[in-house]
Amino acid sequence: MEVAVITGGSRGIGKSTALHLARNGIGIVLTYNQGAEAGEAVVEEIRALGGVAVALKLDLGDSASFGGFAGRVGQVLAATWKRANFDFLVNNAGIAQRMSIADTTETAFDQILSVNLKGPFFLTKALLPLMVDGGHVINISSALSRVTFPGTAVYAAGKAALETLTRCFAKEYAHRKIRVNAVAPGAIDTEFGGGKGDAQARRRIEEFTALGRLGEADDIGAFVAAMLSAQGRFLNAERVEVSGGIAI
Repeated sequence: MEVAVITGGSRGIGKSTALHLARNGIGIVLTYNQGAEAGEAVVEEIRALGGVAVALKLDLGDSASFGGFAGRVGQVLAATWKRANFDFLVNNAGIAQRMSIADTTETAFDQILSVNLKGPFFLTKALLPLMVDGGHVINISSALSRVTFPGTAVYAAGKAALETLTRCFAKEYAHRKIRVNAVAPGAIDTEFGGGKGDAQARRRIEEFTALGRLGEADDIGAFVAAMLSAQGRFLNAERVEVSGGIAI
């Protein structure tokens, strides 16, 4: 059985990705930061589908913990799947930003980039020794690396940098045939974003999007699962936007 590690797999896009991959027969190691109950609920949902899953706690802002986390992943792989490595990594976990440049403090700047950029970099570095040759890493970016909205400066800059790192990792790990790609969702109707709780902002986004609606977590989860299938075997070092045609 192939195995995927998905950060932030207890809700939203991460949860949807975990469920779609589990339906495809892939074992799941999902992470949560706060809310162990939500993580275990996804595990139980996967088990109800006949799949195999484990939830582990991970604070993506604490890079010093990544070596220990990689050790726990190795233990879980051995105990649950009787193997020493895994196949796929989805760097999905992150934090949002809704503040103007004028209101952005150094503390907020550092926190956003620590979780959204430094975290995926050093976590991927820590986990790649456990990944099979020919594996696949997907970084969840954002349409905001292309489209500019007020109040998202640091978040957008971090995602643009993550897309650059995507190409760098693809280049440096090409000798192991490890592919690295970025998926850039548009406005998604989750608690993370998409004008949640702001009907006026939601209408503006819908009007700004060619398909006339916000995306759903399943729009992204299903796409990521498809990329990790055999059909995506020759895609490498790319940014793929899945936004319904926002700001075209």
